Amino acid sequence: MSAEPNTEIRLNTFAQSLQPISTGASLRDQAYAMLKQAIADADIYQSRELVRLDERVLSEALGVSRTPIREAMTLLEQEGFLHTVPRRGIYIQRKTKREIVEMIQMWAALESMAARLATQTAKDKEIAALRRMFDDFRDSTPADHIQEYSEANIAFHQAIVELSKSQVILDTIKNLFVHVRAIRKLTISQSDRASRSIIDHLRIIEALEKRDTELAERLVRQHSLDLADYVEAHCDFLD
Repeated sequence: MSAEPNTEIRLNTFAQSLQPISTGASLRDQAYAMLKQAIADADIYQSRELVRLDERVLSEALGVSRTPIREAMTLLEQEGFLHTVPRRGIYIQRKTKREIVEMIQMWAALESMAARLATQTAKDKEIAALRRMFDDFRDSTPADHIQEYSEANIAFHQAIVELSKSQVILDTIKNLFVHVRAIRKLTISQSDRASRSIIDHLRIIEALEKRDTELAERLVRQHSLDLADYVEAHCDFLD
């Protein structure tokens, strides 16, 4: 965990994703929400370099004093998104490969249950909206527009969870989302995973449209377990 020459560059990139917060609502709560979103949007596994957060830089980016920044960072550390290295500072938390695999396995269980519930509770128009997410990729391969497809891929998995209408699942899965999203973004361009991904997605949508509860649950679970297997086999750089 030695100092890296690009750490400051990565911190500045992180800070540039933030917008000044407004007055009125709790400054700590706003800082917490914005920092958490910025962590979710950051490609924390694209590089082995850790991102160290600096209260001064974040204070300037958000336009508030350091106190709400410090309070928000304490909450994020309690939730496992940040960690303190004595005499070094506070860093965005990266997980080991084993932890990532286990998180994806947990995601598979939760999202597959969400799909099961979606066949019972989602409206036809809500399921139809899933299909429209991939309209832009029908006449081309996902690999030709990998960034756009990556975002559609992540939105698709979020949408399935939301279609469950289960607040418990939503609350449970949200802290997995930061790391699983980052790994999905990282791996979607590898080994032609994007092309296989869209095939899986369309099969899942068909099962949801037919209200085939067992099939939808099984397809969603296997889709994520395939990602867990891929990470296990090919992502040694995570350790």
